[in-house]
Amino acid sequence: MEPRTLHLCRCLQFVSSLCFSAFKPHRSISSLSSASSIKSSSREARFAQKTFFKPNKDDGLVKRLCRDKQFKEAISILCEQNRLKEAVQILPHIDRPSATIYSTLLGVCLRLRALEDGKSVHAHLKGSDFVPGLFISNRLLDMYAKCESLEDAQEVFNQMTERDLCTWNTMINGNAKMGRIDEARKLFDEMPQRDGFSWTAMISGYCRHERPKEALELYSKMQNCGNLNCNKFTLSSAISASAAIPSLRSGKQIHGHIVRMGLDSDSVVWSALSDMYAKCGSLEEAMHIFNTTSDRDVVSWTTMIDRCFEDGRKEEGFALFSDLLKSDTKPNQFTFAGVLNACADQAAEGIGRQVHGHMLRVGLDPHSFAASALVHMYSKCGNMNNARKVFKGMPKPGLVSWTSLIAGYAQNGQPEEALKLFGLLLQSDTSPDHVAFVGVLSACAHAGFVDRGIEYFHSIKDQHGLTQTSEHYACLIDLLSRSGRFEEAEDYINQMPMKPDKYLWASLLGGCRIHKNVELAEQAAKALFEIEPENAATYATLANIYAAAGKWEEVARIRKRMDEKGAVKKPGMSWIEIKRQVHVFLVGDMCHPNYKEIDEFLTKTSKKMKEEGYVPDVNFVLHDVEEEQKEQNLSYHSEKLAVAFGIIATPPGTAIKVYKNLRTCVDCHTAIKFISRIAERKITVRDSNRFHCFKDGVCSCKDYW
Repeated sequence: MEPRTLHLCRCLQFVSSLCFSAFKPHRSISSLSSASSIKSSSREARFAQKTFFKPNKDDGLVKRLCRDKQFKEAISILCEQNRLKEAVQILPHIDRPSATIYSTLLGVCLRLRALEDGKSVHAHLKGSDFVPGLFISNRLLDMYAKCESLEDAQEVFNQMTERDLCTWNTMINGNAKMGRIDEARKLFDEMPQRDGFSWTAMISGYCRHERPKEALELYSKMQNCGNLNCNKFTLSSAISASAAIPSLRSGKQIHGHIVRMGLDSDSVVWSALSDMYAKCGSLEEAMHIFNTTSDRDVVSWTTMIDRCFEDGRKEEGFALFSDLLKSDTKPNQFTFAGVLNACADQAAEGIGRQVHGHMLRVGLDPHSFAASALVHMYSKCGNMNNARKVFKGMPKPGLVSWTSLIAGYAQNGQPEEALKLFGLLLQSDTSPDHVAFVGVLSACAHAGFVDRGIEYFHSIKDQHGLTQTSEHYACLIDLLSRSGRFEEAEDYINQMPMKPDKYLWASLLGGCRIHKNVELAEQAAKALFEIEPENAATYATLANIYAAAGKWEEVARIRKRMDEKGAVKKPGMSWIEIKRQVHVFLVGDMCHPNYKEIDEFLTKTSKKMKEEGYVPDVNFVLHDVEEEQKEQNLSYHSEKLAVAFGIIATPPGTAIKVYKNLRTCVDCHTAIKFISRIAERKITVRDSNRFHCFKDGVCSCKDYW
């Protein structure tokens, strides 16, 4: 054993046997020496006592100095090994601890964020004759601030008779990081002088706590000081503030300053600039900056990919992700999660499966939220088998994964599975939040489980102590109005603690459409017109309700009002992926290369459908025209065209999956049931509301939708 380590062992053995019953000598020493060298003996104990503690009248001072030297060395070694508590326990046995000892101990407390041990060192310091200078006071201040004990930091600050720039900066940065922005600004305004760190701490603090305007105002003041040079952290914070507002003008001004300062090669700054331009709606400029950056890290790639998806440029987003896979940069879980969420939004299961395969090849972390994004993607794409497999492969699924799977089962016509899974969630260590209850209430609404849904609604507050949100009320109104229980729905609306939002009124309007409740529909539509007068969906739904009631004058009035408000109805659009190519159809679309074959299929199948009892539902056709024309209008809805193409373009028996941007109409729903039986195909249609799985003439929604 090395002499230094042997001294430490003997010192610790003696101190522990004499003073600290909680200290285990064999546990500490085992990490310092071999088994053969740590056996305690009475001889070594006597040696340690004689060497370090036995008083001598003739040379007591020398012995004390020798003892202190040994204990200081012991503290130094223990601190090097992060054995902080043992080091702190030795401190009371040093007659006069030096500034070096206190500094060493406080440094380890800071590094380990060991607040209680730091308080013990501070208490010993205050109880001794040691008078802390500026350096030790700043150490204490830094330790308390970074351990998020700002009250103790403030006490040290108040007692300091001498303060330097480091003192003020520590307090400002600590308050800013803890969200005490006003306290930080007060200190900032009071400090006698400032440096770049002072300004950066305040600017980044404003950004971090969503006060971007004040961040930019302070950045502007900093520029006016003239003698201060911004670093990449100051500039990144200012750029982030411009993105948060968003303010393209201020962002461009900062960009110009960056170029003048010669910081335009820094990857951190360029990443922030690219993000700012994208958030300010200038994606081309963001892409230009990204493409001209030589040192692109995974954060830059991920940010740019996400911005493409957010801007609706999905092809560019997927292409950029493909370029990333070919580069030397490896995607991380944030990258995978962003791409998978885009796949979920676009129902691009094919790409999602490829991403899943790549994740498996590079080693998927089942604990990561990229795994949760996989569950979400498969659920949104209607592949509940894969969603459940990924879920089961997670050691401890997070609440996001539970909620995604519950919502997936609800939307895919498996409400019983959704509620069963929610029961398992309640039995697990994970507590549900308000989003989980949205999924549960949606499952009840899709299945018509009215009474169970009401029970779940009340359990949110009564059993789980959560606050019922406007989303929960919207789900409840959807549940009640779908089943025609309008009086109860109105009672709940009148009792709401918050003002009904557009989602609630839209849910009520949808229920009125199902049950042809014109009077209540007008009330719901009136509220929606006040909230969002430009939303064409409200006009269209109300017009449909009037059309079903034969009120053609009211239909004309609503259509006129719609034109006056400039509300444009989103065109119905359906798409299907065949051999990795997406085919998009609009209503009455005759532009597809295979339109002739599609038309022939629909004409032939329509005759068979009528022979089997199909009657076109023309109740919701808006135009007051002859019945034959109404039927003709229905025949070429986008989902029918997509289904027809899917059948003629694939081998017999192949399952068909179609996506639609709007809610599928009643007639198409009925027609596709017939088509599934005649063509002997499983046909899945995901509209804006849910999945409909048609097989053998039956839909998974059981016609309750």
